[in-house]
Amino acid sequence: MSNTKVVAISGVSGAGKTTIVKLLANLFNCPFLLFDDHTDEDTYPENMKTWLEEGANVSIIETPKFINALQILLAKSRTRFIFIEEPFGRERHAMSMLIDYVILLDQPMELCLSRIIKRHLESPNTDAIKSISSYLRKYQDYLRQVYLNVANQVRNNADLIVQAELTVNNTIIYISDWLENNTS
Repeated sequence: MSNTKVVAISGVSGAGKTTIVKLLANLFNCPFLLFDDHTDEDTYPENMKTWLEEGANVSIIETPKFINALQILLAKSRTRFIFIEEPFGRERHAMSMLIDYVILLDQPMELCLSRIIKRHLESPNTDAIKSISSYLRKYQDYLRQVYLNVANQVRNNADLIVQAELTVNNTIIYISDWLENNTS
């Protein structure tokens, strides 16, 4: 059995999960998995607004490819950590037993929204104005509440919450120091 610890980096869209996961994996010289690389059209509920209104049960968000990839990495890993981008922390039943530590990037919503808009503007494959407009309509209608609801669920079981608006480098230092001092 591996002694590798799975560290989930959680947060709303635009919180910086992907960047932090990649940099931590590089710093600790270990593997990582990104949530969106293992999703498909069946991952999320068909109607997210209805899902939110019905209680936002994150366990119905299924990622069998993600779970399988993590189990394979765990079986062969000889590293101290595996970093994963898991927006839902330990809150999804299928993931809860696979995660050792949850770090929530709890950034201000306006900062996250600005990063999402920037991402849309920098995407070479989209009509940025239409893409941003569509996203903002959904954001105002229900997505903001989805993000807040999920972040609140994750917050309840997070091992570390990064609330300060730190630079990326300072965030990495803060998290790596915490990992060095709080993990075995």
